Amino acid sequence: MEAVYEVEVTTGFMTHAGTFDNIFITLIGTQGESERTRLDSYGRDFKTGMKVKYIVTTKFTLAHLLLIRLEKDQFMFLPENDWFCSMISVRTPEKDVIFFPCYRWMADREVVELREAKAMKINEEKYSRLKQHRENELKLNKELYQWSEYEKGLPQCAGFQETPSLPSVVRFSFTKAMDSAFNSSTALGEIKMKKLANKSIPWADIDEMKSAFWSTRTTISEYVHQHWMDDDFFGYQLLNGPHPMMLRRCTERPSNFAVTDDMLQPILGGETSLTLEMKNGNIFLCDYRRLVDLPTRVINGVQQHIAAPLCLLYKNQVGKLLPIAIQLKQQVSEGNPVFLPSDCELDWLLAKLYVRNADCLEHQASFYYLRSHLLAEVFTVALLRNLPAVHPIYKLLIPHTRYTFQINALIRDRLLGPEGLVTQNTSIGGEGMCDLMKKAFTELTYKSLCLPDDISDRGLESIPNFFYREDGLKLWDFINNFVRSVVQLYYQSDGDVQQDSELQDWIREIFIQGFLGQISTGIPQCFITVDELIKFITMVIFTVSAQHSALRAGQFDYSSWFPNSPCSLRKPPPTTKGSSDRNTLLDTLPDVNTSVNMVSVFWLLSKTSPDLVPLGQYPEDYFCQAVVQKMIKHHQAELSFMSESIKDRNLRLKVPYTYLCPDQINNSVSI
Repeated sequence: MEAVYEVEVTTGFMTHAGTFDNIFITLIGTQGESERTRLDSYGRDFKTGMKVKYIVTTKFTLAHLLLIRLEKDQFMFLPENDWFCSMISVRTPEKDVIFFPCYRWMADREVVELREAKAMKINEEKYSRLKQHRENELKLNKELYQWSEYEKGLPQCAGFQETPSLPSVVRFSFTKAMDSAFNSSTALGEIKMKKLANKSIPWADIDEMKSAFWSTRTTISEYVHQHWMDDDFFGYQLLNGPHPMMLRRCTERPSNFAVTDDMLQPILGGETSLTLEMKNGNIFLCDYRRLVDLPTRVINGVQQHIAAPLCLLYKNQVGKLLPIAIQLKQQVSEGNPVFLPSDCELDWLLAKLYVRNADCLEHQASFYYLRSHLLAEVFTVALLRNLPAVHPIYKLLIPHTRYTFQINALIRDRLLGPEGLVTQNTSIGGEGMCDLMKKAFTELTYKSLCLPDDISDRGLESIPNFFYREDGLKLWDFINNFVRSVVQLYYQSDGDVQQDSELQDWIREIFIQGFLGQISTGIPQCFITVDELIKFITMVIFTVSAQHSALRAGQFDYSSWFPNSPCSLRKPPPTTKGSSDRNTLLDTLPDVNTSVNMVSVFWLLSKTSPDLVPLGQYPEDYFCQAVVQKMIKHHQAELSFMSESIKDRNLRLKVPYTYLCPDQINNSVSI
């Protein structure tokens, strides 16, 4: 008896998602296959955002529907164009509706087999056809997504050298527009600095800088411009600027820091001392030791310089964090004085300038690129190679991998390549950035990637006005609660975790390829308990969404007034006090073109993604399951309430902290 299947096909909503090409479908069940059927409703079938229903008939029922096969062929003489298929649903003769999520691009002559949405672990598979499909999918993915050595001593990355070589399934939906926008010419034009890009001369005076950067201001950058020399703002941005990662509580004076109680007595006041304030938990340290011995480059014919400072800060009685001592080199010597706020104004300002330069370099290399972009790529490659699309953890994590490959390929080419903006316009260049990342990678730990552990280890639990901590810990908890609800739906015991061989392959590959098998990192080599799995997935989602946003979104705000965050310095660190004047500052700051080129980088990296998917939003329904949809809605409600709370709080702040507002956080590393 003839069986009738009602098939509904949904084309994606993004630009150019539709196609004129021919699309064919085959239904595959436990009792056979349908004929290869062309989907044609005698009109334009696959327009952007369109849902169209079709009928597929078979001579007999296929029984349990296992797979659907999609094929795409060029239509006559029309130029071939990729098609984005969102979802296919099939109503069976038995009146069951089965969903087959796709959410991917298809190129000409490509064949895709889709499984139904129901998440399935490998040990739950009943049908040999589906086991074979699972194995074939991973085999193909391991051929397609291969590991490649980016730099020896750093996490491995995907083996795609250029963006055109990326598979269509992982490319931007707005490839050409984004590729065009991600270059210095476009950036300099949009921030009205193009005319300065060829001026390889020093700045004449501060007023010239002000006029040049006037058109690029934001509310926060204007505040930075007015207060960058203030000590309390210097301390504030180490907590709430785009790089809140270097500060830690200091419980004893470093042996290589020549600061003494006597030096600081006039600064701290007669009733206390450095020793006492360290005991009371009010002294903090930023140590930039990783910058020692990094190579520096020549820019515009001038050798560039860096320092490797130690900066001591004090939380005073009203809760302000103030710098109180700066030593610009790591080894105590006669030519390495300790600079103090009681020194002459220009000496102290110059010392802070070298700290801000060191902080800029650490931010870009050790944290923004290494710990968000590179790790995001590690998690993405391992996911695609080891977990099939039907796996529950794949369904949970795949939205958080969106565009990761392409943005990283662009960064490696346009920013860190031999002619890249970062390579050409920072004091340490591409070679130094890689060396700095390698040093940072040797110190990277699992605990430092888990925000609650990191805050505790750095002794920052109680420091006031630390909005990165306040917002970040709330987000960590919300993400953790959401992950727990989903994971426990599929893993009801520790045994379920231990028996999932694909899951164990995933974490093992992350440990070996991403963290180079270094046991010292503390990264799990396997999962034993459900709680271990929940914590690790929480860390992955937090890293690629919230942490990436905290390190990315404020770069233009805090660095477009470049004296606050100089990328390069033209003079070596001072070896004596009392020899600085206004000309010293101008002679030390980077040249005009170096400054504006790096400002264009900060503008590029701070941009809002043109098709932002905020944290917690899952427009692509991979689970197609009411219980998971309910969990998502609860998660979204928590994040929405948090967004409103942050906006209310920020109304009361002179400098609002917006970088962890959920509705402004990308779900993935996509910009």
